[in-house]
Amino acid sequence: MICFEFPLAEKIRTLLRLEDIFKRLAFFQQQEQGHAHYIALVVLFELLDLAGRLDLKSELVQELDKQKHILEGLRDNPLIAEDSLDATLERIEQTSAQLLENSGRLGHHLREHEWLNSVRQRANIAGGVNEFDLPSLHYWQNLASAERGELLQQWVQPLLPVKEAVDILLKLLRHRGKKIAHLAPRGAFQQMSGGNVFHLLRLEMAADITAIPEISASKYAVNVRFITPNFDGGGKQVIDQAIPFTMTYCKL
Repeated sequence: MICFEFPLAEKIRTLLRLEDIFKRLAFFQQQEQGHAHYIALVVLFELLDLAGRLDLKSELVQELDKQKHILEGLRDNPLIAEDSLDATLERIEQTSAQLLENSGRLGHHLREHEWLNSVRQRANIAGGVNEFDLPSLHYWQNLASAERGELLQQWVQPLLPVKEAVDILLKLLRHRGKKIAHLAPRGAFQQMSGGNVFHLLRLEMAADITAIPEISASKYAVNVRFITPNFDGGGKQVIDQAIPFTMTYCKL
C-alpha cells in the first residue's frame, strides 16, 4: 500500500513539512561520507528557515497544551489504556518544558554561528561551495566521519524538541480518524463534507496501481481525481478507470 497525505490546515502543512525535513536530516546524518554530511548541513539550513518563524514555538506549545487537556478528559474511559495515556501526557509535558527552556527564536544558536552562516551563504550560490571558494568546508568534509557526526549532532540537538512536538502531534492526528473504503469510477470521486472540518486526509491505495491522486477539499465537499504519473515530460491525464482506495479523515 502507498499512503498520500493532504493537509487541510496551514498548521498541519507546517507540521508535515517539519516532519519531512527531520527525516531527511536524520538520513544524511547517519551516513559517513563528507558529501552526505554536507547535504545534512543544507537540510539543516532548510529546517532553520522553517523552524525560525517567530510564532512557531508558541504555536507548538499551545497545541501541545490543547492536546494535554483533551487527553486528560479521557481518564476513567474504559476504552483507554491508562499507562499509555500517562506516558503520552508525560511526553507532552516534557516536550513543552524543553521548548520553553529554549529562549529566543528557535535555531538562534545556528544564526549566530559564523562558520555555518558562511556555508549557508555560499550554499545559495550555484557551485558556490567548491574547495577554492570555501576551503574550510573542504577541510570539514575531510575530517573523520565520527568527528563530523559529533559536530552535526551538536548543531541539531537544540532543535530536537521541535521534532518531538511534531512527532507527538502528528501521531495523535493520524490516530484520530476512521478509515473508509471508496471507489473512484472513471478515476474521479466526490463526497459531500456535510460541514465537517478536518485537518488531514490520508488516502491509501495499492502500490501497484499506476496513478497519483489529486485532492481538493472544503467544508462542503472532497474531490479526488486520479492522474497518470508522466515522468517522461508529457502532460498529466485523468485515468478513465475505476480506482479502489481508502480515505481516513483526521482531526486534531
